[in-house]
Amino acid sequence: MANNSNNKQKKPGFSFTWVYIIILGILGFLFVTGDEKSLTASATKEVSYTEFQKYVREGYGKALVANKDDGTAELQLLPEHYRDVFPGNKDFKGQTPSVVTQYPSSDKLDEFIESERANGNFTGDVRYEHQEDSPWWSFLLNIGPMLLLVFFWIFIMRRMSGGASSNSEGGGPMGIFNVGKSRARLIEKEDAKVTFKDVAGQEGAKQEVQEIVDFLKNPAKYTELGGKIPKGALLVGPPGTGKTLLAKAVAGEADVPFFSMSGSDFVEMFVGVGASRVRDLFRKAKEKSPCIIFIDEIDAVGRARSKNISTGGNDERENTLNQLLTEMDGFGTNSGVIILAATNRADILDKALLRAGRFDRQIHVDLPDVNERRAIFEVHLRPIKKADDLDLDFLSRQTPGFSGADIANVCNEAALIAARHGHTTVGKENFLAAVDRIIGGLEKKTKVMTVEEKRTIALHEAGHATVSWHLQYANPLVKVTIVPRGRALGAAWYLPEERQITTKEQMLDEMCATLGGRAAEELFTGHISSGAMNDLERVTKQAYGMIAYMGMSEKLPNLSYYNNDEYQFQRPYSEETARQIDAEVQRMIAEQYARAKALLSQQKEGHAQLTQILQEREVIFAEDVENIFGKRPWVSRTEELLESSSVATPIEEEGSTMAPLSEKPQEVDSQEN
Repeated sequence: MANNSNNKQKKPGFSFTWVYIIILGILGFLFVTGDEKSLTASATKEVSYTEFQKYVREGYGKALVANKDDGTAELQLLPEHYRDVFPGNKDFKGQTPSVVTQYPSSDKLDEFIESERANGNFTGDVRYEHQEDSPWWSFLLNIGPMLLLVFFWIFIMRRMSGGASSNSEGGGPMGIFNVGKSRARLIEKEDAKVTFKDVAGQEGAKQEVQEIVDFLKNPAKYTELGGKIPKGALLVGPPGTGKTLLAKAVAGEADVPFFSMSGSDFVEMFVGVGASRVRDLFRKAKEKSPCIIFIDEIDAVGRARSKNISTGGNDERENTLNQLLTEMDGFGTNSGVIILAATNRADILDKALLRAGRFDRQIHVDLPDVNERRAIFEVHLRPIKKADDLDLDFLSRQTPGFSGADIANVCNEAALIAARHGHTTVGKENFLAAVDRIIGGLEKKTKVMTVEEKRTIALHEAGHATVSWHLQYANPLVKVTIVPRGRALGAAWYLPEERQITTKEQMLDEMCATLGGRAAEELFTGHISSGAMNDLERVTKQAYGMIAYMGMSEKLPNLSYYNNDEYQFQRPYSEETARQIDAEVQRMIAEQYARAKALLSQQKEGHAQLTQILQEREVIFAEDVENIFGKRPWVSRTEELLESSSVATPIEEEGSTMAPLSEKPQEVDSQEN
């Protein structure tokens, strides 16, 4: 029986491709090998040269076309003389009847035509053409419409099949009949290469998904106590934190079928296809129960449904979501079908999708901490020939706010830098250069700057360094450079503390340090430049967040106007409140700007020394600032970690000087609400 079933599966199916090939072959044979004269024989008549001359003398001719290669001349007839040449009641709709003859020579034909012109018997045009100038385009003109129809039909067939290969489900030329079939990829255990050993960090998230895998392997352990396995688990977290990697690990660890697909696979240009694919997916999953279904980027289909039913713009997507909701709530509790989904935009998902009974669990996959980053480095450094003295603790401390994808990029970039410089192993300096490259961009030492521009940039960056050094809660300085990187003409790197909450005093100190560059420009040059645009953007956003969202205003205390409703188009406050918010933002920024100017005025000499060092060396480190201003009276835990390291390295770009960065690095000291 097994052999018979295999033979049935291997039996090739009927393909319409051969039908298309046969039709095209017949048409091509007819139009290429066929005699054009025979195709139009009813309107063309071969005559002798004497008869030809007779028709011309009697004034039957409308136009003359002579071919110099084969010596034939075609005389097109005037409509009133059709029946004189073609006796009988013939209807030549859409055709111009003509007579064809062999003429003796071009000279004699010209002489004859000129004499008849002089006699007034022939007034038409005369055209000579060669064999190669024969109207080849007439072939395309005749067969063109048919070719267009055939190719358009093939395009529609392949478009409806999604371009899938012939051996995939729903693919091939017959894909039009399988357009509503699921595009889910069935991953067998032998095809899964990733296991939980390859997932570093995220211990809490791993424990959650491991429990799901364990239930599928040993369900009696849970059900005999009356427990019920969750129907679905939603992986939520920032991009690059390993949500899809966790799903791959589940596929590698589970001994059950694993269906994987993207949320966009449900979306199609044809109405009703999405809902049909959802039904087909769950039908296959129930047949192979117990199994796991993984939907990546579920926000593509699970976005909150519109509250304005008159728009009608999302009907197809909403129908797909409705079918998904129905299927997730339709199978039995212990049927063994578990849904895993991943998204980094859980806030826009439909509430009905997140309720208990569908996605019972939300597994948060957050940015890794320092210990988790060390474990991630260990995973990504396995295939790299690293130096023996490479300190992973040092690397993990130098990359706060980096996701797993960022760390993988650092390792790869470090290996490329080491190979570029001809190193046999990848050492610490290569990793430091890689971090600089990823955060700040590629150095542009060839960019030409005037002496005045270089001095302005040095004053700006020295202003950041001076102000941050004398503020208690400002992030510890690591490195300042005026070497252009990316779109920035200068940048300062700081090492922020990895804290879970941020106080108002800490935010104000950070705001003051950010404004130190603009304040230094105004104090020591007498003018301001466009270099502080990135700083001002960050400060403005931070001030509005503190006042409108976090309730850190003196006039609007303990009020939060944050609204996460996607379809809310009105501000949740009045115009008067908006004016108060604007006034509070202006006041807060003005106070911190004045504070930065006052601090720079007190440290004028030290700032001048930093500026001079920057102009000479183009880069300064924390040790240079310490030699000028002395040790900071406030030593944070982050600075203690830095002091334990032999080299200070750039960690987070603080901002640009003369031009804004195209993309700001990930903030790690964000306020948690």
